[in-house]
Amino acid sequence: MKLALIGGGGVRAPLFVQSALRRADALGLDELCLMDLPESGLRTFGALAAELARQQNSRTRITMTNDSREALVGADFVITTIRPGGVDGRIADERIALDIGVLGQETTGAGGFAMALRSIPVILDYARQMAEYCPNAWLMNFTNPAGLVTQALHDEGFEKVIGICDSANGAQRALAKWFNVADQAIEADLFGLNHLSFTRRALLNGRDVLPEALADNGFLDTSAQRVFAHDVVRRQGMWLNEYLYYFYYAEKALQSLQSGQTRGEEIKALNDRLLPDLDAAGIGHDPARALDVYFDYEHRRSAGYMAKANQSGSQAAASAHPAADDGEGYAGVALGIIAALAGGAPIRSGLNTRNNGAIAGLRDADVVEVTCRIDAAGVHPQPVGEMPQMQGALVQTIKTYERMTVSAIRERNRALAVDALVVHPLVQSYSRAQPLVERYLEAHAAFVGNWRRQ
Repeated sequence: MKLALIGGGGVRAPLFVQSALRRADALGLDELCLMDLPESGLRTFGALAAELARQQNSRTRITMTNDSREALVGADFVITTIRPGGVDGRIADERIALDIGVLGQETTGAGGFAMALRSIPVILDYARQMAEYCPNAWLMNFTNPAGLVTQALHDEGFEKVIGICDSANGAQRALAKWFNVADQAIEADLFGLNHLSFTRRALLNGRDVLPEALADNGFLDTSAQRVFAHDVVRRQGMWLNEYLYYFYYAEKALQSLQSGQTRGEEIKALNDRLLPDLDAAGIGHDPARALDVYFDYEHRRSAGYMAKANQSGSQAAASAHPAADDGEGYAGVALGIIAALAGGAPIRSGLNTRNNGAIAGLRDADVVEVTCRIDAAGVHPQPVGEMPQMQGALVQTIKTYERMTVSAIRERNRALAVDALVVHPLVQSYSRAQPLVERYLEAHAAFVGNWRRQ
């Protein structure tokens, strides 16, 4: 098996390589190709990946290239995890939004819209190359905003495509840890959209254990639910994707982000220290020591994930303990799916894929986040039926925004982009949407090209 990681020069690539090498023998993984642009950190992080392979005495070949054709030819699976515009693009997205008085988070609201402007054209180009160089390969997209990017891919006719997000399986992981069972022992019933999903049931040996867990303050305060007040979670009676914090505590989220560094600025500061630290550790002649420096960096980066939500989001968050390690993140999700598609044991996982009737009231062609059964025959969304009224209303609204956004990017239509942001409940105003679109198009002109006025 050949697996290509597009974005293999990114700062988190060694984590993916570490997980892949652990599973390499079971997968039959012959080659893991890291591909990225010349100006990326491919050489640096590739050296760390090679050291991981050496330490594990792995038979898997770690290859590196700046040539997408070389990476894609013969690939069985392709994972895209890129950030067009880099962390500076993320900072611009956040600051432009905050200047106009709206949330700048990179997947939600205006920030997610701006990220989609850059991500969708680039990922579509890679998909077209895959159609030429590895037409039978699966594309697993982790590039943000995952739901919008996956929708754009399906709208362009690419079928063997799924969107991956580690938060989609948050309930499954947290409940498995709480009840001390394997992840697959929990059958979670997930529905919604990327970063806007709900788990309304979770079976363990045929019994729904979610109500029991949600009734326990200890579970709420040591899981991703810690960003919500206890009564909010219990009133809904569901596991809430942590990104719903930005909707349920919108003014607090905005105030918190306006009061200090944005998440992009925090990551840039960490990254700016990482490369000199790796050099000082002697990455060229002592990669083992450099790996220790890298993993220390990752620990500090992960500790800052949604930290401002933990500080200000809810009563529960104020006394919360640090979150437990959630495992291998998107790497674990992707590799588990690869194993199932390659003929291993079938699994259940939350994914972004075509609805195909799973969620009533949404179109078959809509990309949704839903529990799927994955086996050698493919990806099978599990039936959900009707969504509850409160949660369904929000999902329908955001799906309308997503459809309009994907169309606006495809058509390069400014007016449609403005209308899309007006639909979004975190913008919801022409006086905000108009300058957002204009400033984002100007800031990211190198990626978005020329857009028409009408």
